[in-house]
Amino acid sequence: MIKSLRFLGYSLLFMLPFVSIAQDDAFQVIPQPNKMIKTEGNFAHKNKLSLRINKETLNPLLEYASEALQDNFEGNITLAKSKSAANLHFILDNKIETKSKGGYNLLIDKKGVKISAASEQGLFYGLQTLLQMLKTNKDHVLSYVEITDAPRFEWRAFMLDEARYFKGITQVKKLLDEMARLKMNVFHWHLVDDQGWRIEIKKYPLLTEIGSKRASTQVGPRKWNSPIQSGEPHEGFYTQDEIKEIIKYAEDRYITVVPEIEMPGHASAAIAAYPWLGSSGEEIEVPINFGVSEDIFNVADPKVYEFLTDVLDEVMALFPSKVIHIGGDEAKYEHWEQSAMIKNYMKENNLNTFADLQVAFTNRISQYLESKGRKMMGWNEILGQNIHEYQAKKDKAAEEELSKSSVVHFWRGDIKLMTEAAAEGYEIVNSLHTETYLDYSYSNISLERAYNFDPIPESLETQYHNNVIGTGAQMWGEWIPTNGYMDYMVYPRIAAYAEVGWTQPKQKDFNRFMSRLPALLETWTDKGIYFAPIKEALPNKDN
Repeated sequence: MIKSLRFLGYSLLFMLPFVSIAQDDAFQVIPQPNKMIKTEGNFAHKNKLSLRINKETLNPLLEYASEALQDNFEGNITLAKSKSAANLHFILDNKIETKSKGGYNLLIDKKGVKISAASEQGLFYGLQTLLQMLKTNKDHVLSYVEITDAPRFEWRAFMLDEARYFKGITQVKKLLDEMARLKMNVFHWHLVDDQGWRIEIKKYPLLTEIGSKRASTQVGPRKWNSPIQSGEPHEGFYTQDEIKEIIKYAEDRYITVVPEIEMPGHASAAIAAYPWLGSSGEEIEVPINFGVSEDIFNVADPKVYEFLTDVLDEVMALFPSKVIHIGGDEAKYEHWEQSAMIKNYMKENNLNTFADLQVAFTNRISQYLESKGRKMMGWNEILGQNIHEYQAKKDKAAEEELSKSSVVHFWRGDIKLMTEAAAEGYEIVNSLHTETYLDYSYSNISLERAYNFDPIPESLETQYHNNVIGTGAQMWGEWIPTNGYMDYMVYPRIAAYAEVGWTQPKQKDFNRFMSRLPALLETWTDKGIYFAPIKEALPNKDN
């Protein structure tokens, strides 16, 4: 079965009419390093490696490297007792200058392999480059090369939505392994939404006792308009101990886990558990249909604010991430409009529109997070702009100004809204849905389109480029019920997004990317990852 899958992937790859740029097989690395100088000669490692570190703080990295190299060297990995006995050196040197965090140097010459960096993270990325090179090296030799490399962006994220379908620890760890291989450094974990609450909160046990379960699920080819139900219950959540396990697993791979706890909208699962949280005052069940539910948190009620800060306190106790994502998207205002408490609160606080109310609430949460040494992030609705057809004209733009410390996660709307926010000094993560949503079909976002995405808009003036701190690839789960289907939608596009985040534009070339992809496909095949055949990932190419 494995051999047939590999043959299918390769045969489809080579059926495509692209012109391959000449490239040595020894350098099939994704993402493309930013500077490589090849010299004449080969280092013959004879299927044996002896590892050495220059600082004891690197012992965890040494342990990881020893295990990761086992497949390549059939167990012939030893720890060198002296500098001269080693042929793979990890050198931590804070005097090394890199353009951005995570940079590294990799040198292969007659003495062996030397990976040096100013940070442990940089050494880890250098190791990932070496591991990919070893995948394609022949006759137990490595070609001489000097690589000087560093990421283009500091935020290189993959987002997993588990509120819609709970995936579990095994699938999450598999994703983290592939993110590490591709030098992605942020796992954005969408843990709560209307259709499910997936994180244990000890002070509010009903969030998982009730909010993590739904009676059925909307299914069928008509998707959002489908009347078909699965008729089967769906449930699942992570205990706090399981959350800690995943965070540790990610930390070992230099990945920061950023939790997303939605507010004030997408709150139905929480309201189903505790009806007093909602603006309507009505009891509801966890929705069995997808889409945007109308009831949202009653942000005028002090008890609701206390609930949200209690939840955030437990979240912050679990997640060391500097950034906490609060969603903020698709908040429908109908129930706010029908609430006397909301209207009185707005009058008392001189808030003219519901958009103003949302920005004021968001700033309050931002200030709370800042008081705890954290920073708030949210989808670009947190700016108070009307980007949805269902919002009233009076809520077109808020007069309230969003706190400048907020990170704006742009996903929808006129690009001008993003460039204006960047010019005003906001940090921006650009995850424009038409370019980065992994639940979109390959006919909408092909592998090539994903690869060609540039997070920095052409219209953004150069002096504001640094305010775009990176990008993310989003795996929304409404119509992705199984792990195999998720693999199909994620792979191979995740490799393209990894190169978008890492490689400088002048070093990018799609044909060269395609020439490097087969080694990665072979790795995924060996690991049982059911990636989309290249023919389907590039549907617009002539066969």
